[in-house]
Amino acid sequence: MTLLVTGCMAIAVLLILGTVVATSAQLARVQLLDVVDGAALDAADALDARAYEQGLDDAVAISDATVWESATGYLGDRDRPSRVTVWGIEAGTGTPDGTTAVVVVTGRVELPVVGPLLDAVGSSVTITVRGSARAGLVG
Repeated sequence: MTLLVTGCMAIAVLLILGTVVATSAQLARVQLLDVVDGAALDAADALDARAYEQGLDDAVAISDATVWESATGYLGDRDRPSRVTVWGIEAGTGTPDGTTAVVVVTGRVELPVVGPLLDAVGSSVTITVRGSARAGLVG
């Protein structure tokens, strides 16, 4: 009987710990999504210098450089979420069409319970998120 109770308790503890780890990873992902969406919105408003020469169409003209600069500045002004140890702008950030800002952020996440185990084997959990935004002109 003791063996059965011990086995059931072990399974229950593993299920609870697995739920805690998965929830923590999901919350870190949502926090990174919030940041990348804000960075994309900020970058969509970053008017490129060519707009002064060529004028405006139906959207704010942006370039890869203005998206990178704006997104880097946005991340620099924000505090990292508590479980995110490192974050940064990644390849894929820029503008595919000159009017849509695409921002890609990768963050290394420290998970409860399994975090020290992953560190011990030289591994980590990395989450990559992508956000895009476009600033249209009204008038």
